[in-house]
Amino acid sequence: MNDISKQLRRMVVEAIDGGGRGHLGSSVSPIEMIYTLYDSLLNVTPENVQSPDRDRFILSKGHGCLALYVVLAHRGFIKREELKTFCKHDSRIGGHPERNKIPGIEASTGALGHGLSIGVGAALAARMQKRASKVVVLTGDGEINEGSIWEAAMSASKHKLSNLTVMVDYNKLQSYGQTKEVLDLEPLVDKWTSFGFHTVEVDGHDMKALVETYRKLPFTEGKPSAIICHTIKGKGFPFAEGNPHWHHKAKLSPAELAALYACVD
Repeated sequence: MNDISKQLRRMVVEAIDGGGRGHLGSSVSPIEMIYTLYDSLLNVTPENVQSPDRDRFILSKGHGCLALYVVLAHRGFIKREELKTFCKHDSRIGGHPERNKIPGIEASTGALGHGLSIGVGAALAARMQKRASKVVVLTGDGEINEGSIWEAAMSASKHKLSNLTVMVDYNKLQSYGQTKEVLDLEPLVDKWTSFGFHTVEVDGHDMKALVETYRKLPFTEGKPSAIICHTIKGKGFPFAEGNPHWHHKAKLSPAELAALYACVD
């Protein structure tokens, strides 16, 4: 991992430490995906966060919210110190993102499968209002078991929403097991292609490869885009990588917290 990747992961650990809980595995797998979006693609800043012309990012897998919170803190939307209030009763930094509470949160997500439908609506609205806004929706791989994802995908294709991109955090692990055992997604690229998306694959932890991929968007005019990002759940914490027990952790022991910090110091 490079310095930015480690710094962002340390911020995740600080938030989990402050709140005493959190979806570690689900939050660290898409960190590079989200960071590079804000760093190289999305036209959204703390200064234009209310502008109708801003780009929209929707984290459909809302339980991975710590990845988004730490990137928003890194970009100046919120203060880093606020991360330590994660999941406190009087904090706005909750276990799922909530619109109108935190600058930069475009949708309240948590019930899985809804984010792409919201994104389709946002992309359609941008076209109707003749805005150049881009819409990016990040889903989990387990999340796309939901039928509503594919209903939204059909609608995106029907309306030729080339201003819409869906990114799949393909870490191949759900809350209680491997995706291939719970409900096999393969052939995943072929599925998105058959639903009318121009679909590519990329290493979801390779920042350079991600940026190069974003620069090609939209991949085809008149088609929505899909990026299948191959990731590792728990990336950066060897004892958590590919370990479903770290999907969500509560009441972490001092030894577990020390092990987390040791990986990012």
